[in-house]
Amino acid sequence: MTTPRKRVLSGMQPSGLMHLGNYLGALENWKTLQDQHDCYFFVADWHALSTNYADTSRIREFVRELLIDWLAAGIDPDRSTVFVQSRIPEHAILHLLLSMMVPVSWLERNPTYKEKQEEIKEKDLGTYGFLGYPVLQAADILLYKPDFVPVGKDQLPHLELTRELARRFHDIYKTAVFPEPKEHLTKFPKVLGTDGRKMSKSYGNTINLSDPEPVVRQKLKTMVTDPARVRRTDPGNPDICPVYDFHKIFSPLPVIDQVNRECRTAAIGCIDCKKLVADKIVETLSPIWEARAELTQHPTRLDDIVQEGSRKAGVVAKATLRDVTDAMKI
Repeated sequence: MTTPRKRVLSGMQPSGLMHLGNYLGALENWKTLQDQHDCYFFVADWHALSTNYADTSRIREFVRELLIDWLAAGIDPDRSTVFVQSRIPEHAILHLLLSMMVPVSWLERNPTYKEKQEEIKEKDLGTYGFLGYPVLQAADILLYKPDFVPVGKDQLPHLELTRELARRFHDIYKTAVFPEPKEHLTKFPKVLGTDGRKMSKSYGNTINLSDPEPVVRQKLKTMVTDPARVRRTDPGNPDICPVYDFHKIFSPLPVIDQVNRECRTAAIGCIDCKKLVADKIVETLSPIWEARAELTQHPTRLDDIVQEGSRKAGVVAKATLRDVTDAMKI
């Protein structure tokens, strides 16, 4: 007898185009997990409404682009179940049922609740949906009874709330329905954007997987470097240079050592340094660009993948919801 594979569940919001930070921080990990686990990966389009409810004009576009990027980057629909959250109504139903029993104080203590309101001041986030989105996130997870959820350290409070909700459900209804999912901590490199801050759609400093080669090279040409290095002849400090961080991710060790040494002695200039790393990034993205072009030319293939993935996810979701309603006697 073969041992059943452990189940993994994770999702992404379609709040913009996928960039290198998303790719290195999450997607690379997903690709590895699908080799050994029963993986469920979903586009969390309802979650995108928590901050973008006032302008939904591009959500469908971003959903499609996100799926194309996943598949082009190596998520295999033959080994993973790929689906869209809003295709599975059980997500909303379980969210509703869990929201009836979650204490408001649990949601108000969520560390990202106040942080996001401070960070995104241009939007009105004083909504029920934004306060309660961790409950929807809990429903997304518990619906598939996963063993592991890939998260960065900043997401651990959300996963703990999911476990607390599972315990509360079991305590109230005296029936164990949900296994408590464990975290699978991702190796999440802090990928810097072209302005030296964390790469983020909200900062407009991203290098997107869908950017063509000339755009990628141009963005890297304008990327900030060591601010103290004003002239070509000035020695630099790679330790504080965002371009050197890219070298440490994409370049082979001999190039990393060369840049580290020659930057400090002004033997290499920023233009040449950027070209070296641009070549390696283009080398990494080229197969993704080719796969994206193929998927874009055959849109029905993407539709078929999502339809089949949603069908498979729906079977699991319906079974879990039956367990929930049986336990609640409704």
